[in-house]
Amino acid sequence: MSNERKIQQYKIDKVEKIKKDFFETDSKDLIFTDYRGLSVEKITELRKKLAEVSSKYVVIKNNYVKVIAKEKGYPEFGDALKGPTGVAFVSKDANEVAKVLFDFSKDSGDILKVKGGFVGDKIFSIKELEALSKLPGRSQLIATLMATMNAPVQNFVLCCNDVTTRLVRVLDQIKKQKETA
Repeated sequence: MSNERKIQQYKIDKVEKIKKDFFETDSKDLIFTDYRGLSVEKITELRKKLAEVSSKYVVIKNNYVKVIAKEKGYPEFGDALKGPTGVAFVSKDANEVAKVLFDFSKDSGDILKVKGGFVGDKIFSIKELEALSKLPGRSQLIATLMATMNAPVQNFVLCCNDVTTRLVRVLDQIKKQKETA
């Protein structure tokens, strides 16, 4: 009986550690994958790629995720928590993390399978995550917006500069005509 208590306490401690490390940090979105068939080297490579886009990849027991999700008030994740599950905890842009996962899946010969996700308080299917992965990232959208906002001012400066350049050329031509005359 004491052995059962130790196992039970271990599970409680493990759930608390997972909650503290991931669910109570700046990770707000989750993407679930099936990692079956990936070698340790491939998982390490995936973790490095996800770290570049501010994400952590952790293999977690489905029961732990279900317990934490219930405590946090998340909806049921359904089929996303069937079979071996690796979870990508997203800190910033979910679309960039999804893009890394789908690209890695293609590069690994579809061994890694995206199973679903929880993004912005909504459950995402595989198709929705794939569509999300094709959208431009936040930094790319900001750059596009800034370029669009900067264009009228830049064009105005170029026009003003063009007028003065033409004036200088005309004056230079007049000077050359007077010198030759």
